[in-house]
Amino acid sequence: MGKKPFRPRFRVKSSQYSFNVLFWYLILFFLSILFRNGVYKHALHLLGFMPMHFPARLIQLRKAAAYTQQTLSEAAELHVNQIRRYEAGTAQPTLEALIRLAKALHVSLDSLVFEDGERGPDEDLRLRFEALAQLDSTERMVVKELLDGMLLKHQARRLAGAPA
Repeated sequence: MGKKPFRPRFRVKSSQYSFNVLFWYLILFFLSILFRNGVYKHALHLLGFMPMHFPARLIQLRKAAAYTQQTLSEAAELHVNQIRRYEAGTAQPTLEALIRLAKALHVSLDSLVFEDGERGPDEDLRLRFEALAQLDSTERMVVKELLDGMLLKHQARRLAGAPA
């Protein structure tokens, strides 16, 4: 007697199965092209992972601190392969790893993760905030209360559905 042919024990609607297989096949096909052409950093950025500049920023800060990948891994208590992956852009650090890296490099998390000027007020507001340092404490308190009032007014309008 010959072998019995293999038959799956479950049934799937052929149209649903075909669509799912085709969808995932196309996703894997396009990802393989991106990885093959070295465009994976752009793909990871588009998928919402770490900003594209993070690997370059990590390398820059590591070299500025005169660390090798090995010494940074020891200072941050991370495996050296993880540092290599972060710098290559093939891995995304956890929050705990980011904190360890920032401490080891003696920088803030903002400067490790964000580009210069990516966070904070624009140049016009920054100059005004710097000028506030010249005011005495009661005048600064008045400005803070005005800002708080404007922010509350904005939030109330937004919650009420009115244009801001």
